Amino acid sequence: MVAESVSRLLTDWSFTQVGGGTGTKDGEWLGVSEFPTSVHVELLKLKRIPDPFIGLHEWDVQWVGEADWAFKSTFTVSEEELSSSNVDLVFDGLDTFATVTLNGQTILTTTNQFLGHRVPVKSALKVGENVLVLNFESAFLKGRDVEKANQKYVLWNGDSSRLHVRKAQYNYGWDWGPVLMTTGPWKPISLHSYTTRISDLDIRSQVSEDLSVKLSAKISSSDTQSATAVFTLEKPGGGVEVEKEVVIEGGSAELALEWASGKLDLWYPVGYGEQPLYTVTVKLNDKNGTLLDSKSLRIAFRRALVVQDKLIDEPGLTFLFEINNVRIFCGGSNWIPADSFLTTITPERYRDWLKLLVDGNQNMIRVWGGGIYEHDAFYDIADELGILVWQDFMFGCGQYPAYDTFVESVTEEAVQNVKRLRHHPSVVIFAGNNEDYQVAESFKLDLDYNDETSDFRKTTFPARFIYERVLPGVVKAYSDIYYHRGSPYSGFGKPTTDRTYGDIHQWNVWHGTQEPWHNWDILSGRFVSEFGMQGYPNIRTVDYWFGGDTSERFPQSRSNVNHNKADGFERRLELYLMENFKHAFDIESYVYYTQIMQAETLAAAYRLWRRNWGGRGRELTSGALVWQINDCWPVTSWAIVDYFLRPKPAYFSIARELRPFTVGMTRKESTTFSNDRSAAQFTIETKLEIWGTNSTLSPKKVVLAVAAFDLESEWTHEWEQDVTLNPNSSTELFSGALPGQPVRTKKSEVPRTIIVSARLLDEDRIVIGRYSNWPEPFKFIHFPSPEALGLQVVVGADGESVTLSTKKPVKGIVLDVEGDDAQWSDQAIDLVPGDPQTIRAIGLNGRQINLRYLGDGTA
Repeated sequence: MVAESVSRLLTDWSFTQVGGGTGTKDGEWLGVSEFPTSVHVELLKLKRIPDPFIGLHEWDVQWVGEADWAFKSTFTVSEEELSSSNVDLVFDGLDTFATVTLNGQTILTTTNQFLGHRVPVKSALKVGENVLVLNFESAFLKGRDVEKANQKYVLWNGDSSRLHVRKAQYNYGWDWGPVLMTTGPWKPISLHSYTTRISDLDIRSQVSEDLSVKLSAKISSSDTQSATAVFTLEKPGGGVEVEKEVVIEGGSAELALEWASGKLDLWYPVGYGEQPLYTVTVKLNDKNGTLLDSKSLRIAFRRALVVQDKLIDEPGLTFLFEINNVRIFCGGSNWIPADSFLTTITPERYRDWLKLLVDGNQNMIRVWGGGIYEHDAFYDIADELGILVWQDFMFGCGQYPAYDTFVESVTEEAVQNVKRLRHHPSVVIFAGNNEDYQVAESFKLDLDYNDETSDFRKTTFPARFIYERVLPGVVKAYSDIYYHRGSPYSGFGKPTTDRTYGDIHQWNVWHGTQEPWHNWDILSGRFVSEFGMQGYPNIRTVDYWFGGDTSERFPQSRSNVNHNKADGFERRLELYLMENFKHAFDIESYVYYTQIMQAETLAAAYRLWRRNWGGRGRELTSGALVWQINDCWPVTSWAIVDYFLRPKPAYFSIARELRPFTVGMTRKESTTFSNDRSAAQFTIETKLEIWGTNSTLSPKKVVLAVAAFDLESEWTHEWEQDVTLNPNSSTELFSGALPGQPVRTKKSEVPRTIIVSARLLDEDRIVIGRYSNWPEPFKFIHFPSPEALGLQVVVGADGESVTLSTKKPVKGIVLDVEGDDAQWSDQAIDLVPGDPQTIRAIGLNGRQINLRYLGDGTA
């Protein structure tokens, strides 16, 4: 009999279209190229379907999601394996409606993509060859049947039947994603032979206010007989911190350990400290000392709180994250699945994405509720890099049901995923859903925010039972992580649009009232967990979806329209473009202008909201998470990095606003009438305000260097002053008249085009923060000719250092090369005289650099 637990992956698989059809002939089984996998991935590699990411081909593959498919594995089982006390088949994830047979015997039916399943199969196995078949019904057709048998509910995005199907909701199409209904074994399948296994390892760490640490471990075994478990805590750099042996009785054992403050290394978000990771290993032995099973988890120690405190002289409460007694301004992004075909996302791709986040000075990522609970690698890498994770449960933009079978399924889904994620130090909040309370408000469903006692299942918003009863109960029972009912959610009897409580999704730029982006300061909230602006991706990505069809290479082509899924996107893009820019309409210009608009819009949001981080009791805005960092296919969307991991200019403008030290400015006009009767007698004054931010925990002495330029003359004005930036907050630095701008008495008096540059200089006069404030809208500016600018580009001896300098202020410089893109360290650059900027261009390889900027003559 085998004593030690042995698990092996089943890797030899083939697939077929049930009954035959466009994908395979009847009875034709095709070997898979990889495993786990999905049908689209295999058909693409076999060239049996066109690439749905190109042109209009998305619509040529819709039949795939409405067909039934089967996967088959023939595997050999040895006598030794069958001699084990237990033999299980472990299915980590099946997408979605599957019937599983082993040697012709049905062993499992599934209805939830987010669930794993463990099935005892010893009695169904035989020594020698065994056949495992997974039969997948069309999730779309099955969902339509389930909806018809129950009720049709309201929603935003996708087909209404998705609300009844526990499947990644974005597969049904979203306002940034295609309709691609995947199916197949999307996670590993393994055969597990064992005598006794560790069925659960629950590790909880509590860090008190004085930063002392308590660690508890609960070990559960599948066997109720006596055994021993050796618990080991390994230090981040190797070596054993503690080793304990405990007795397993009645199938479980518990262990509690304590350390005084400073004895263990604490985990901090990126920018605030290190990310030491400890390893817990539990080895389960029988009474003779024979190893039965082992399990390891990588953990860390940190105190994570969501703080909702009163503010000084402001209504409402804070909504902020505090880690190890340090209040954190969370500058980050929303995350959608990084591919329409989930099985193609490797740990390396996850690392590339999350490294981009950190390199962009971001410290939080929100896993959005219309995708998936991400793979373990995602959270492992977030732990390593110090990224805080806001984790939604998988409900998005809908009036979800709450009938018994649905609630039973989502309860198990929540239990499994909370257990899987609870040990990650990066995960600091669970949120019940994405925008479902907003859907309820929009459609006027039953929603009394002051009702804290009802069951809700008989109302028109039945899923409140899930968000306010089921999920908080699961999170509390199986973790110590903070639970928030939804995103956005205000609490305290307030609607989701209340800007003084909880988090908000601020979509009154782009959606809603379509405000100017300059109004971000009056559109702030306590924590802005969504906001955004669209921008075209890299021109190479645009050309990819044309697929070589040059006749489609213009902004209004069918291919371009199919690669922007947002309702009314043409009107909204053009609304914001026309209000702010003089722009041309060729594809290169359209890409450039939408990218610069996105960069300006998003940078303004982070700049103005960081100003609201004013120190303890004045944390008016505690976080800003842009919608979104990534795409699931090549598309024009709100993403700041496109599908191929090519950053848009907005990525860099955000990175500048999230540096440890930044400087910001606003200019505002004030009109004063001579008396309350006259409309003709008035003065217009322009006021300039300057502030700085410091995300470090120590005061920072810097020099504020300000220079003002008249774009249409040689007039300049400069001054400097020593200032101290308060720790972990913003500091107001200047308020006064805009230099060089006369007081006006008539609206026909055109204001001078004054550009103001502000820089923060450290003790060595190194620039540690800079920003140039330009008069807006940019469409009114008479830009100098390219010849008058004196713009110079000099490549250093290393071939990768690029220094930019100018004799006149320049706005919105984007650099590019022919052929494969270089890896630029900065983009969307504003340049002023006397302040040259040097950027890196990895992969430049001696190629000529092409520049685009506002007023470059291409408009």
